[in-house]
Formats: sequence, C-alpha cells, structure tokens
Amino acid sequence: MTVRSLLVKGMLVGAVAGVVAFLVASVFGSGPVQAAIDFESATAGGHDHGDELVSRAVQSTVGLATATIVYGLAIGGFFGIAFAIAYGRIGRFSPRATAALVGLGGFVTTALVPFLKYPANPPATGDPATLDQRTVLHLLMIVIAVGAAIVAVSLGRSLRARLGDWNATLAAVGAYVLFVGAVLMLLPSVESVPDGFPALVMWEFRLSSLGTQLAVWATLGLAFGALVERAAAPATPRERVGAPS
Repeated sequence: MTVRSLLVKGMLVGAVAGVVAFLVASVFGSGPVQAAIDFESATAGGHDHGDELVSRAVQSTVGLATATIVYGLAIGGFFGIAFAIAYGRIGRFSPRATAALVGLGGFVTTALVPFLKYPANPPATGDPATLDQRTVLHLLMIVIAVGAAIVAVSLGRSLRARLGDWNATLAAVGAYVLFVGAVLMLLPSVESVPDGFPALVMWEFRLSSLGTQLAVWATLGLAFGALVERAAAPATPRERVGAPS
C-alpha cells in the first residue's frame, strides 16, 4: 500500500462520508436552522434585509451537499495520510482496527473536544464582532487537541515495556484527559447567544452539528478500513485461477 493509493482511497471514502454527512445534516439540522432563521426574522421586526443572493432552498440542498462533499474529500485525503503514518506504528492492529482508531482519534480531537468549549451556533446567534476571535479560538483548540493526542500516543508507546499495553494505554488516555481538561478551563469562553433564543433549538442544532461530524468520522473509520483490508488481502485460490504465471 503506497501513500498515494491510501490518499486516493481516503478521498473516495471521504466523498461517501460527505454524502452521509449531508443526509444527517438535512434530517437533523434543517429544523433547528429554520427555527433560528424564524427567530431572527421575528426579532428584526419583520424588516426586509434585501434580496438573498442564494435562496434558502438552494442553500439547504445543493449548497449543503456541495459543502459536505468537498469537506469529505479534504478530510478523507488527510485521513488516508494519517492512516499511512499510524499503520504499524501504534500497535499490531489490522487495517480495519487501525482505521477505526484513526477515525476515533479524528472525531475526538477535531470535533468532540472543540465542541466542549466552542460548540457550533445556528444562524442569528453569532455576534459578528466576535467572529474572528471565535474562529481563532476554535482552530487553536483543534491544534491543541491534535498535538496532545500525538504526545499521548508517544507516551503510551514509551510506557508499554514498563507497564504493559493496557496500563500504558490507560496512563496515556488519563494524561490526555487531564491536559485537555486544564486547557478547556484556561481558554476564554465566547458566548454570543441573544436573549430569548430558544434553548431547545440551540441544543438540537449543536447535537446535529456534532452528529454530522460523527457521521463523517465513523464512515471514514469503518469504510476506509474495510476498503484497505480488502485491497491488502491475498488472493484466494479461486481468484488466482487463470492468473498469468
């Protein structure tokens, strides 16, 4: 398996993950988004904000599908490279198990941990004045979470000979949780939810956003591992029949 072939496989599976993300976002996210838009219209007193360049119908269908598929392609490419780096280096795992671990790590570091401090907000809730600050802090949280995960994996490997696989893993995970927990407490909070915004709508939107990320990483972890393991499996006697000698 070359890095190039893993990159291509990652992008192919990423496109599928993008389609899955589109379906999840459409089913679970469209309701909260529309409710947030209705809230904005109601609080604006029904004033006309001008004609939309792109209609809501296009945004929620073609626009959303394009965004999720492009996102899936990009994440899938990174996933393939991450798998190439991790395979055989984090333990004697099969391709499927390695892909599942990479998918789990990707979800935790790029989605779950940032969500705990800076969850996504629906339309009409973000203060434009804090947009840059929120974006920088969210990206910083991702960088810290990914970097801490890499250090935790290295720590677990270094402790394996002394503590054994299980205890070394527990020690590495514990160190990661403690460090990330401290970072979550130290980083500033940025909350810009307007007064009167329905808490249920906010909660549903944030859950749908996290669920969309989970759909992407779960699809990558499961489908990519199955694809790579099948490609790496030796040919069966029936498949070798008629093969050139």
